[in-house]
Amino acid sequence: MTTPADVVILIGSKSDEALVAPCVEILRDLGIACVFTVSSAHRTPERTRRLIREHEAAGARVFVCAAGMAAHLAGAVAAHTTRPVIGIPIAGETLGGMDALLSTVQMPAGFPVATVALNKTGARNAAWLAAQILALSDPELRDKLEKKRARMRDAVEADGEVITNKYAL
Repeated sequence: MTTPADVVILIGSKSDEALVAPCVEILRDLGIACVFTVSSAHRTPERTRRLIREHEAAGARVFVCAAGMAAHLAGAVAAHTTRPVIGIPIAGETLGGMDALLSTVQMPAGFPVATVALNKTGARNAAWLAAQILALSDPELRDKLEKKRARMRDAVEADGEVITNKYAL
């Protein structure tokens, strides 16, 4: 039985877990139900298709996919759903993640993948983007996002004052 979740996070390999876990943490902090699992576009394509079908039937509204090297997972998911897909490129041992970035961002017309930054920064922004998508139809979540952003702005302003005062003549 598939656990109902608004966001489904798929990683291409268990080795990507630590890099993508911040996505789960942010979604949970925002009160967004999510599922986090492994599925490979190449090694387990049937599992990937099955997960998409099952989670769509259970109400998933956004898919987040993280993979490195060939990084075809986000594109494979986009090929099987019309729900928003967010791709997180994962830097591998060679090419500094450029291969994963280009594989994730270069999609054919009609099968878009919203692509964020590499690794943990991308994982965090994938969570924020998924939350923004969900907030389009959820005023309570939209309010939460606005309050979190206000706290971020306040923190930067406070830091600015501290630095300004520290180096004032």
